[in-house]
Amino acid sequence: MPLFGNTFSPKKTPPRKCASLSNLHLLDRSTREIELGLEYGTPTMNLAGQSLKFENGQWVAELGSFTGDRREMQRLRKRNQQLEEENNLLRLKVDILLDMLSETTAESHLMEKELEELKNHSQRRK
Repeated sequence: MPLFGNTFSPKKTPPRKCASLSNLHLLDRSTREIELGLEYGTPTMNLAGQSLKFENGQWVAELGSFTGDRREMQRLRKRNQQLEEENNLLRLKVDILLDMLSETTAESHLMEKELEELKNHSQRRK
């Protein structure tokens, strides 16, 4: 035990400043993008021989990247058009069938109601 008190009494260190050692925060946005490599450009991918790029929230085929035959492309477009027309026809048929079903259901309910009224009327006569 020391005679004159505690010999080891370190002073408290002052809190550190939060200043960054990097001077990149002083640069403008374009310089920071160049320095840090934040400019990626548009995302692109190659899928089944076709090059696609991401623009405005959608994947778009790049011009001249389709390696297929022009006739194949026309055939696919024609087939797509046929399928769309068939789909529209089938939707129309479904709408017509639903209308017919609702009509027959309404007629059936009316007939059931008339039958009930006739039964009630015949029971009153007896």
